Amino acid sequence: MIYVASRYVGRGLAAACALAAAQLLPFGAQAADYNVGPMHIDYPWTRATPKGASSGAGYLTVTNNGPTPDRLSCTSNDAAGGCQIHSMTMDNGVMKMRPVENGLEIKPGETVTLKPGGYHLMFVDLKHPLEQGSAVEATLQFEKAGPVKIEFPILALGAAAPGANVGGGNMMQGGGMMQQLDKH
Repeated sequence: MIYVASRYVGRGLAAACALAAAQLLPFGAQAADYNVGPMHIDYPWTRATPKGASSGAGYLTVTNNGPTPDRLSCTSNDAAGGCQIHSMTMDNGVMKMRPVENGLEIKPGETVTLKPGGYHLMFVDLKHPLEQGSAVEATLQFEKAGPVKIEFPILALGAAAPGANVGGGNMMQGGGMMQQLDKH
């Protein structure tokens, strides 16, 4: 009985690892870095959306390698009617999402990560669902550095950020469970 339980737990862990790796494959195959003036953009990605969704979100990292601040805004997206920068905050347990007026300032030497639960690009009035394995293109506008077109690989619906610790501590807990089962 102990052997059978350990075997199934081990298979579950292997399946979880394979699923996590599969979610990152499209990202790794399509990821690119972009430069416009002193601004460096990397790790663009988005998630698939369910049918009927009216919006989606885009994520990336921006570094200002220049001597002066610049402001980032999103001007267009090939899959949506509009593209905006939003902030997401929690206030007394209520999620509040608002457009960032006048663009997002990026100070000299600063790296800003647009990610789930914080600043992000909002693709509004989607023309069609975002489908895993494909990509969408958006034009970002920097006040000083100018425009740049970015391709966002589409990961799975609900995918974790690329490079995030997929599964959190659950994998370790699973290993602990196997050790406990073997002791009995």
